Amino acid sequence: MNVVIGIDPHKASHTAVAIDEAEDELSSVRVRATRRQVEQLIGWAEPFEKRTWAIESAGGLGYLLAQQLVARGEMVVDVPATLASHIRVLATERSNKNDPNDAHSIAIAALRAPRLRTVEEADHSEVLRLLAKRNIDIGNQRTRVICRLHALFAELAPGGIAKEMYVSDAEVLMAKLGPETPAQQIRFDLALELLDDVRRLDSQLKESHRRIRLAVRASGTSVTDVYGVGPIIAAQIIGYSGDICRFANRDAYASYNGTAPVERSSGGRVVHRVSMRGSRKLNHAVHMAAVTQIRQSGSEGRAYFDRKVAEGKTKREALRSLKRQVSNAVYRQLVLDAR
Repeated sequence: MNVVIGIDPHKASHTAVAIDEAEDELSSVRVRATRRQVEQLIGWAEPFEKRTWAIESAGGLGYLLAQQLVARGEMVVDVPATLASHIRVLATERSNKNDPNDAHSIAIAALRAPRLRTVEEADHSEVLRLLAKRNIDIGNQRTRVICRLHALFAELAPGGIAKEMYVSDAEVLMAKLGPETPAQQIRFDLALELLDDVRRLDSQLKESHRRIRLAVRASGTSVTDVYGVGPIIAAQIIGYSGDICRFANRDAYASYNGTAPVERSSGGRVVHRVSMRGSRKLNHAVHMAAVTQIRQSGSEGRAYFDRKVAEGKTKREALRSLKRQVSNAVYRQLVLDAR
């Protein structure tokens, strides 16, 4: 008898429920999130010889537990939180929101839903995902600091800095300023502090780019052969795509990264619109590769874009079509890497 064990992971504890093929509960347990969590769970599940562990958000809050179970030779699948939530809401007896009901719905999702992602041991794609995420976080923080600097400079000098701000531009303007009131002095001092933050973030970005270049080179990927995909974009694509073999074809991959349109039809009127599903970070990486191709005159991507515009598509529609072509090219290279 194949037993599915659903786990609702939390920061302080994990709740597990084991069910059989008829969805009947066999046993349940709640363990604290400690160094002994894996031993306790495996000891509890020992009577179930044929077992599959289903963990909600195995790439998020349940990441560590999932990796620990995989390292012990256990079969683990990743259950999306939305899927488990839908099953719980539609249940007749277990619709209340609590940990045991959540774990039960997670187990049912793993039992009935086809083609859930099987959790594998972390490899180079996980390394690149972490580096890409760190790089994005540093960039976002730098943008916030720059915006605050723009606001302060607009209060200190008429017009402030009207263009994209660099440290050298800010230093030139600061040298011209002479605070005359206490409020202006405070603004001036705050601008100096923020300028120091920008210098620090620029240094962190430079180091982040260096690490990503080394990691992408070490991975041996060929995805950088796609025009417009450099090391930074490649790290995002590989890191957020994960195991490319889990996608049946390039259409499934395009649906995952949001470059495949979704149908919005009703009453005989067939309409397709932009998809907001899938990984937005992965969609952004494909978008930047497409924009890079368009900016380079003479590239195949620019020729494709111009051809679509000549056919009557708007520039935005042509960009969407190009993004799909980039997605197909990226998928092809990732499959070659996997082989």
